[in-house]
Amino acid sequence: MISIIFAVLNFFNVKQKSLYLLILLFATIAILLGVIDHYSISIETDVLAASRWIIWGLMIYLAYQRKSLTTWIVVAMMLGCEIGFSFPTVAIHMDVFSGIFLRLIKTIIAPLIFSTLVVGIAAHSNLKQVGRMGLKAILYFEVVTTLALFIGLAAINISKAGEGAKIEIQQAQTVKAEKLIAQKESHNVILDIFPENIAKAVADGQVLQVVVFSILFASGLALVSEEKRRSMLQFTESLSEVMFKFTHIVMYFAPFAVCGALAYSIASFGFEVLKNLVMLVATLYSALFAFVLLVLVPIGLIIKLNFRKFIDAVTEPVTIAFSTATSESALPKAMENLEAMGIPRKVVSFVLPTGYSFNLDGSTLYLSLASVFVAQLAGIDLSIGEQIKMVVILMLTSKGVAGVRGATFLILVATVADMGIDPHKAFVVLGVDAIMDMARTGTNVLGNCLATVVVAKWEGEYKD
Repeated sequence: MISIIFAVLNFFNVKQKSLYLLILLFATIAILLGVIDHYSISIETDVLAASRWIIWGLMIYLAYQRKSLTTWIVVAMMLGCEIGFSFPTVAIHMDVFSGIFLRLIKTIIAPLIFSTLVVGIAAHSNLKQVGRMGLKAILYFEVVTTLALFIGLAAINISKAGEGAKIEIQQAQTVKAEKLIAQKESHNVILDIFPENIAKAVADGQVLQVVVFSILFASGLALVSEEKRRSMLQFTESLSEVMFKFTHIVMYFAPFAVCGALAYSIASFGFEVLKNLVMLVATLYSALFAFVLLVLVPIGLIIKLNFRKFIDAVTEPVTIAFSTATSESALPKAMENLEAMGIPRKVVSFVLPTGYSFNLDGSTLYLSLASVFVAQLAGIDLSIGEQIKMVVILMLTSKGVAGVRGATFLILVATVADMGIDPHKAFVVLGVDAIMDMARTGTNVLGNCLATVVVAKWEGEYKD
């Protein structure tokens, strides 16, 4: 079917503007046919299926014409939803594509961070600037994540999504929660910043530990003589360029990963899971939108950000993060795009990976929102003072644990228990966690990209 559409469109030399109109026309027809079918008016299902596949053929042809990776990723997202809905038995096995992509991305992250940081710091031998950037970044991270926490509180207090809800914890949610809790080890937030074995830090995906090791290594390299420094700098410069080229190759697989991830999610959880928890999901998405509008946009206006240029740079990494629900998958592309935007490598390679542990805007907002939701679900009315105390706890516990699998859920359970609520009540959010994780991960990446621009502006290293 799709190959026939390709042939017809090529024969008539259909232009992109006409293609958009064709997609809109067939989408409207498909929706109308769906409404007619819903109200039991006789209609052939073959007509409905044909309309849908014509739309997909047109969209794939559009992506082919534009030759843009971002367009392919967006089309792959929607196609993944279609496959997950229409062919669930096939889609349930498609997570292997996202698994392959994430494994390849993880092989890039550590050498990319190490090489770019070493070159950025040691090549300029400006250790004072590194310390200055660190202080500015931490100050910015703390202010923005605190605002995110309070926006989450405001949103759940307005929607009251958990009040009066009668939601039963499913067996699958209990099993998943117990597995996550069983993996929890004793974590000391301060100690976990510093690596005891760099190979172990790389293997465990501890981004912050890799950053700390790279900074110390680069500082040591900056202190040796020029003659001894030169060969190592040449090696790290070559390594960083190779890793960026490696990223280019791996990114060609991104549309398959995005399609597979969404197809698997729809086939596994379906749309039915939203029925009882729709208010929680709607509250989170609304709160994240409000955070972007009320916090990130004003910050952009204050620093006189070129929004068009910034949006062009972050669209691709944010889309990848949203689709795969994994921040790591977007890191190499975000670093490359921000550098192409004009931000120096030494700033990008320092601020962006550090933000992955200290500037999780979407995750911190979710934690305050979900904690109060669980309290409402348990029938407990938290006072303003108790909610502020909870925010203070979350300000401390939500930092430096990005490398722990299921960290967000573990923090939620710990926070709820600290408020005197049965932590088992928190298990219910796992029913829609995959859907919420997509939004908060995309926001995390967006927030960190903006933080990188802010620090670059403060340092006088970037001008539009």
